[in-house]
Amino acid sequence: MKKVISIAMVSLFWMFSCQQTAVPVTTKAAVTDTISTPKKEAKLIANDAAAILAQKEVPILCYHNIKDFSASAGEMTKTYTVKPANFAEQMKALADAGYHSILPDQLYNYLVYNKALPEKPVMITFDDTRGEQYSIGAAEMKKYNFKGVFFVMTVSINRPNYLSTAEIKDLSDSGNCIAAHTWDHHMVTKYGGEDWNTQLVKPKARLEEIIGKPITDFAYPFGLWNAAAIPEIKKSGYKMAYILSTKRDSIDPLFTVRRMIVSGNWSTDRMMKAMETTFSNTK
Repeated sequence: MKKVISIAMVSLFWMFSCQQTAVPVTTKAAVTDTISTPKKEAKLIANDAAAILAQKEVPILCYHNIKDFSASAGEMTKTYTVKPANFAEQMKALADAGYHSILPDQLYNYLVYNKALPEKPVMITFDDTRGEQYSIGAAEMKKYNFKGVFFVMTVSINRPNYLSTAEIKDLSDSGNCIAAHTWDHHMVTKYGGEDWNTQLVKPKARLEEIIGKPITDFAYPFGLWNAAAIPEIKKSGYKMAYILSTKRDSIDPLFTVRRMIVSGNWSTDRMMKAMETTFSNTK
């Protein structure tokens, strides 16, 4: 009987030993080998001014008023006002031609870091805070999934026929870009002393308060700029500034980005041809 018990105990011992040795042993080295080392992201190298100027320009349209006017209206009105029906026709023409709207952050990354843009990019911008830019402009663009850039004069906010704080916030929340256009549209070339704070810093802070996002873009009133303004604009926290269809600065092209005013005198066909001609080269 004792012999039988002894044989059984030996059998159990060997069975237990086999089960123990069947479990693989994981060493510290083995665990380390299974952990993948995160790859370091390549550091982006920014283009210099010459490389930015060499990039093909993106068409940037500039609208002001969108409303009807009579044949007897003055030339200034006709130049700066596009009739609602014509604006609608122009947006449709852009969509039919295969254009895709882009926003300033996309333009910045394209110019500075060579990031890709959609096929046939266009930027659609609005100056001077007019109310119809929201009620007509944004509504019409929405039909084609276009987004726009709205350059706001903060002195005009909440005045009759101008954008309200609620409309500005809604434009931003809907994916459009809100940008600065000074406090009261005084020419940058005449600034001095406290003007920089009044016209650049405070409007930026006011708009950021309304939309809860950084304001990074600025449009010069009348498209006029000078070399003295650019350091002040940079110091105020803007990344790009926009002129009209004049020559860009060879030192600071990001602060002299060109736009084209869309005249109310133009047919849609002429607008399309003017856009293609204005932005047909890289200089």
